[in-house]
Amino acid sequence: MTINIQSVQFKADQKLLDLVDKKVRKLNTFFDKIVSVDVYMKMEEKSSSVKDKKVAVKCHIPGTSLYAEETSKLFEEGVDAAVDSIRRQLKKHKAKMRAN
Repeated sequence: MTINIQSVQFKADQKLLDLVDKKVRKLNTFFDKIVSVDVYMKMEEKSSSVKDKKVAVKCHIPGTSLYAEETSKLFEEGVDAAVDSIRRQLKKHKAKMRAN
């Protein structure tokens, strides 16, 4: 599985990159045919002084791609929520494959 992490409009520190890598690698336990995962982290431009953080995860598996996008106050929370959403989608996809 290939993991591509892109941080838009900011420089991600190594601690955040390690956390993303660790969370995404756990997806292999739910579905072992993952080809690649793209993670995009971006600062949301809003008029308020506190910027929201947007995390998008695109998971490429044979035959389709799964996508999840989360917005939160911290990148860590966004990564947790987006990876959790992908995990649920992977479980649902695996169940559909077994049913056929």
